Amino acid sequence: MRTELDKNTRVWLSLKLTPELGNISILRLLECFGSAEAAWAARTSADLDSVPGLRREAKAALRAGRTIRPVEKEWRALRERGWGLICLGDSDYPENLKSIPDPPAVLYVTSAPELRDLVAVAVVGSRCASPMGLVFTEKLCADLARRGVTVVSGLALGIDSAAHRGAIKGEGRTLAVLGCGLDVMYPRPNVDLRREVMEHGALLTEFQLGTPPLAGHFPQRNRIISGLALGVVVVEATAKSGSLITARCALEQGREVFAVPGMARSVLSLGPHLLLRQGATLVETADDILEQIRPMIRPSTRPVDVQAAAPTPSSVELSSVEAALLKCLGDEPVHVDRVCRESGLNVSLVTATLLALELKGLVRQMPGKYFMRLSERV
Repeated sequence: MRTELDKNTRVWLSLKLTPELGNISILRLLECFGSAEAAWAARTSADLDSVPGLRREAKAALRAGRTIRPVEKEWRALRERGWGLICLGDSDYPENLKSIPDPPAVLYVTSAPELRDLVAVAVVGSRCASPMGLVFTEKLCADLARRGVTVVSGLALGIDSAAHRGAIKGEGRTLAVLGCGLDVMYPRPNVDLRREVMEHGALLTEFQLGTPPLAGHFPQRNRIISGLALGVVVVEATAKSGSLITARCALEQGREVFAVPGMARSVLSLGPHLLLRQGATLVETADDILEQIRPMIRPSTRPVDVQAAAPTPSSVELSSVEAALLKCLGDEPVHVDRVCRESGLNVSLVTATLLALELKGLVRQMPGKYFMRLSERV
């Protein structure tokens, strides 16, 4: 996460604050000129005319160096709250998100993403959810969180809120993607939940500070929700729900789509049942999701500094629990129950930690919940 307004950050923020310059246009500038600095340097030249689809108003603003407000003011307001930016190409840019066709060029974030966010599942649904739907969602997300899965949602009322609450109750991590600026308190009833999400994860948005929650922003937000995850779960949605937009984004991005069946003839069952007829995976428990996403889990491309099974200040990527579990594994597959017995740790912590080690390319899971250490990496 960027916390200093150096020259490069200033350029990215200048592009983000240029009026009439949307995300697609920024991506086109990057494609044409190779970098944000090169794109900003080209703003006064005729080269801008070669950028496809660039609005006349955007070209005029770029050539004049005009922004909707001073870069310094935006940065100061961001940093006063302890927030920062992540820009496309940064080492900590979410790995799942950068693979979608139109990744956000700039993300405003309350805290930096973590390595474990690579294994994430989005859970979305109706704002007017039933009591049964809320209870189911909360339990499902608590179970996912206990298994080491990051839960992504949109902080809306109803199913989204239950998803975040479940992840928090499961003592896991959760990410909320907003359809407004980070400093805009929306929806108002979720002020307390918003604070809890920040304590157990992060808020993210591609919208500048002060941006209101306009209706047109939420389809844009939905592609980020699905893009951050390996799959999207839809719980209780009408036939015209925005949750189906998220599911469609997931399909376009090559993600898995899951749906929770509901009562026949219920208006809230129409969305999930439509997805099930179209081939979505039926979800009853967290295991239904984990079975589908496990083949999609891949080691992070971030550099990992590991010194055997003994973490030192120079090998901060390994926690003491990770190091202890590595000692329980060898070149031959070991069942998870044996790892629990030898480590003395509960199964939830063990499975979550083994998942983290799998992300780091240090452990491989075999069929039947057996694990083995990849000794060539340590």
